[in-house]
Amino acid sequence: MFLRNCTAIASIVLIAACGRMDHIGKPPTFSSPQETREHNAMMSPGLPLRTDAEGPTERASLWSGARQSLLGDRRAVQQGDILTVVIEIDDEAEISNATDRSRSGSESLGIPGLFGLPQRIDERLPDGASTSEAVSINSSSSSSGDGSVRRNEKLTLRIAATVVDVLPNGVLSISGSQELRVNFEMRELLVTGYVRPEDISRQNEITYDKIATARVSYGGRGQITDVQQPRLGQQVLDTVLPF
Repeated sequence: MFLRNCTAIASIVLIAACGRMDHIGKPPTFSSPQETREHNAMMSPGLPLRTDAEGPTERASLWSGARQSLLGDRRAVQQGDILTVVIEIDDEAEISNATDRSRSGSESLGIPGLFGLPQRIDERLPDGASTSEAVSINSSSSSSGDGSVRRNEKLTLRIAATVVDVLPNGVLSISGSQELRVNFEMRELLVTGYVRPEDISRQNEITYDKIATARVSYGGRGQITDVQQPRLGQQVLDTVLPF
């Protein structure tokens, strides 16, 4: 049993270290472009938009509606097409809340005369003691709270994305990735979501606020990122420990 537990712990440690073993003593390696959804979409462009064959006269005309013509619409409309995603985020939010509450109460009960019993009891009490105020209760409570949230985010990026699928309603599913390596640090930019063909501009660009279910990730991996991240054991302890 002990050997089995040690083997399980060693396996977990090795799996957690696999991501960092890639760039020990060397820069992080790029992801293979042939293993991405964009590459698969380009290899399977899907059905053509037009089924009728264009004649030689229409192909040579400047006023042809084909995408290859001078005035043709070259926006991304089918699987495998590429478009530019413009990400310009400049958000600022500030929330402040304050509460203050107080309450006080006082209750007293005296029995100066109850069939002469207080007088008889007072005779047996020490000097200065009396039952004239048999019960007296005082209470007071107060609470106050103050909270504030302030966020300021600014991000300006441009990335080329690929149409990886065309949904039955005509909406395009896009996915884009970009990797930039500087020295021993890799910067990664990922974007996915759904866009309408009519929201794509004539420059074949679309802004992030027109992307439904947008997922934008801007991070990195490398030696500097490893130092900034807490170790696996510390993350487990932070999750398990109640204090």
